[in-house]
Amino acid sequence: MNKAVIIQTILGGIALWGLGGNARADIFVYQLPGGARIVTDHALTNRDYRLVRQSRTSKGAGTLVSSRRIQYAILDPAAYDRLIRRTAAVHKIDPALLKAVMHVESGFNPHAVSDKGAQGLMQLMPETAQRYGAEDLFDPAQNVRAAALYLKDLEKMFKNNTRLVLAAYNAGENAVLRYKGVPPYDETRDYVRKVMQMHRQYLAAQRAATRVTHAPAVVAVRTTPPATTVAAASLTKVAAPATVPVASMQPVAAVPSEKNL
Repeated sequence: MNKAVIIQTILGGIALWGLGGNARADIFVYQLPGGARIVTDHALTNRDYRLVRQSRTSKGAGTLVSSRRIQYAILDPAAYDRLIRRTAAVHKIDPALLKAVMHVESGFNPHAVSDKGAQGLMQLMPETAQRYGAEDLFDPAQNVRAAALYLKDLEKMFKNNTRLVLAAYNAGENAVLRYKGVPPYDETRDYVRKVMQMHRQYLAAQRAATRVTHAPAVVAVRTTPPATTVAAASLTKVAAPATVPVASMQPVAAVPSEKNL
């Protein structure tokens, strides 16, 4: 079968249509070369993208992009940065931690489903999702919001001990309480190690971006030489040093999207 036919993927890669499934915003669906599709909340200008649909509601979009017919997904580690920052700001949680959990849990795949039934970007179990009002776990906005609320509750329960919060997110809060620490499960200990590693990387990138944003602007000042030096200056033409802005942020080093780092 032609690969171009196989890759008829509907990707909710940048589905940032608000913090809830009922938010009102323009929704754009673009088709990429090869058949893949991107759902976004703003118009894109790439000439190779073809606008397929524009609507005012995201209802059912999460289920649509997670169709069983999807066989390939375009995974972009930066696709959900805006949603992560916005959700983290509203619920007062570290965006670097939220992104680190997303990285290890799903590798930024909004269609991910685990063997145990965890779903979506943050791999929430349906029971946990219902507790926080998420009805469509394949909707990135609902999924991330519910996960942020869950992490916030875990931080309160374990007094902001990040290792215990992550252990509880993976193994359940009762297991952490029972063992009075990280449970002696290989999977959980490996999970905590990986998320902590990714958290350090994203936190460093976050701080670097903040430094660049708040860096003072360099203003070039042109001075006029005294009248007595004009004649002498005209004898030797000296190029004035140019002021070059240096506040450029390097991209974050590429990190694997697999769970086995």
